[in-house]
Amino acid sequence: MSHTDGPVGAERSLGQLVAHATGELSALVHDEIALAKAQLRQDVKRAGVGSAAFTVAGALLIFSLPMLSFALAYGIHAWSDWHLSVCFLLSFAASVLLAGLIALVGVVFLKKAKQGGGPQKAVASAKETAAVLQHAKPHPRAIGATDATALPSAGERKAVARSTP
Repeated sequence: MSHTDGPVGAERSLGQLVAHATGELSALVHDEIALAKAQLRQDVKRAGVGSAAFTVAGALLIFSLPMLSFALAYGIHAWSDWHLSVCFLLSFAASVLLAGLIALVGVVFLKKAKQGGGPQKAVASAKETAAVLQHAKPHPRAIGATDATALPSAGERKAVARSTP
């Protein structure tokens, strides 16, 4: 991935290098934020599905009990000739069992959302990036009178830059 619109390698000025590094750092931070948002969105979606499953289980238990209990109880009574009270108890047990299964589905989805660890992944990635950037920082050094004579001239720098592949 090379840029042909500007100078490359040793031909870039310090200002251009700093501007490029700043731009890359800014893009990295924006990408980290976008990653964290995507991970959080996924976990929130899973938690929403789990919560919806609990809501459906509760609504099913509340709204279906009267109708299902009567229909099932009378159906069991017609099929088995048991006492009507026993048939109503079996009808109620079937409704509670179904609501329990739907609640179990809700628990599974909530556990998946918790195990997704979106925020933890984002924080770990940001810490890793910060650690890499701390080691990549240039350390300024003082140039004394003796060091200034040791620096190559502009012509020597170009020759060195051209000789390296």
